[in-house]
Parts: sequence; structure tokens; C-alpha cells
Amino acid sequence: MTAFDKPATTPSEQLDKLRQRGLIIDDEPRVLRYLSNISYFRLSAYTRPFYVPDEKPHRFLPGTTFDNVLTLYIFDRKLRLLLLEAIERLEVALRAQLTNALAEHYGPHGYLDPGIFDTRYNHSWLLEKMDKLVQERNVEVFLHHYRSQYASAPSQPPVWMVTELLTFKEVSILLANLRHEKDTQRIERHFGWKFRVLKSWFRSLSDLRNLCAHHMRIWNREFGSRPEMPVRRPANWPNIPVAIPTGSQLHPEQTLNPQSRLYMQVVVIESLMRIVSPRSSWSQRFVCLLDQHKNISRPHMGFPSNWEEELFWLDIVSKARSRS
Repeated sequence: MTAFDKPATTPSEQLDKLRQRGLIIDDEPRVLRYLSNISYFRLSAYTRPFYVPDEKPHRFLPGTTFDNVLTLYIFDRKLRLLLLEAIERLEVALRAQLTNALAEHYGPHGYLDPGIFDTRYNHSWLLEKMDKLVQERNVEVFLHHYRSQYASAPSQPPVWMVTELLTFKEVSILLANLRHEKDTQRIERHFGWKFRVLKSWFRSLSDLRNLCAHHMRIWNREFGSRPEMPVRRPANWPNIPVAIPTGSQLHPEQTLNPQSRLYMQVVVIESLMRIVSPRSSWSQRFVCLLDQHKNISRPHMGFPSNWEEELFWLDIVSKARSRS
């Protein structure tokens, strides 16, 4: 086991380290400001593509500037914000559909019956969570109203409040544990995809949402939860290969799996957005963002080389580029 021996450093010392590694720094006060407000550690994730491969100690590729690193960081920030915009709409739609299915089939408090859910679902956790939330001093206005207005009602709130109080991940787990076909088929009819696929997609999107909300790097990330590939795909479903080359000249044999990268997630988002918000310009703005940063590696986000030529994307790409 290797002992941890890295000392803490000041922003000035961090700037010196970057310069010693060959990074071109033209405006020291500006770089110090970024290091003080973003942090060296966070920015370091965006320096890696600019290092000479397979060389230690690290050395930047000749001609690399601080703005090269900063541009990649800014792109990733814009990417996260754009993804959050779409995921918010999909999350709200899921909450609405889950609420409607359970309320219409079982009534406002029907969810209190564990028989609605898979036996593996921790139903007692759900009830305990709702009990705790209702009893807290600082509660949502709607919970306070429920607690004070309906003293003889069950202590847990009606299902339309429950789905607003749970996190996206908790809602996706509740969805995945629906037991009866009348519930799952209702949700299938709305979103247009099989329940097995929807379970996987919403769980994956909840994880992506958390990464974006906590300002984690999205570019060049391999995601742990992968959206499931539909067995029956529409005619315009894009080809998503099992491996694509990274584009590395030194290691041309290296490949990435686009199904575990952002590309698959974006296909899922766009597929659901066509149902939830068909008039949205989200996908066009996504293409515009990529076009504004042509030097940023697409393979590291899982994009196949010919993705723009896929029927799935053709109209979107055309509209996006006619706007710019």
C-alpha cells in the first residue's frame, strides 16, 4: 500500500506546477482567479487530454494554453446545464404518470398497500419516510395544509404529494417496482416504450441528473448505469455500435463503448423528449453546442463518426445549422 504524501498547495504554487509542466499561461492574475474559484483539483480533470500520452511526470503537449483547458471545462458546464433542462422535463413527466396511474387505479392512499409493488421493494421504508416528512417542523406548504386540514386522514399524504416529495432516483425505483400490468401498461402507453426499457432509462437518467446537479464531469465519463437497448426499435433508431475508436494516434487500437457513454444517454433523452415535449428545440441547441466546440473529442462522449448522418438526427442537425 502506497502512503499518501501529496502536500496541500496554494493557488500560486498550483499555477507554478502547471507552468513547469509546460502549460502556456499569459495572464497570471486571471489564472489565479480561476484556480481560486474553481479549484485546481476540479480543473485537473480537464487537463488530462492535453498531456503527452503515457509520460510521467506529466507534461503538456507543445502549445497547450490555459484557455485550451478552460474551454473544455466551460463546454462541460454548458453540457451539464443543457442536460439538466431536458432531464427536468422527463422527471416531471414521470412523476405525473406515476401519480396518475396509482391514483386512478387505487385511489389517493392506495399506495399504502404493499401488494401494489414487487415483494423486493422496501415498502416500509416508503411509509416511514412519509411519516417522518409529515412530522418535520419545516414542511412543504401542501404538507402543512394536509396535516392541519385532514386530522382523521392517514398520516401519510396522498400519492400526488408522495411523488413530489421523493427524489428522482426514489421515483425511478418506485416505478421499477410496480407489480401490476394495468399500471405498467398505462405508463407504457404514455411514453411509447416497453416497461422494461423505461425502467432502465429512467434509472439511468436519475443517475445522470445527479452527476450534472453535483457539477461532475460528463465529458469523457463512463457511466455505471447504462440505458437498456430496446429489442424492438423504430425504423429511424440510430446505429449504436458496441465499440468505436478513441481517435488516438498513439493507440489506434483503443476503443470505447458508446452504450456506456453520453451518446446513448442523449439518444434516450431525445427519444423521450419527442413524447413529452415534441416542440422543444432542446436537441437543436444540443447540436449547436457541439458545433461551437468542434475541437472537443466526440468519441470520448461515445459519438460514432457518422452520427450526424443517421436518420434519427438528420432533421435535427439540419434545423440546428440553419439557425446558426
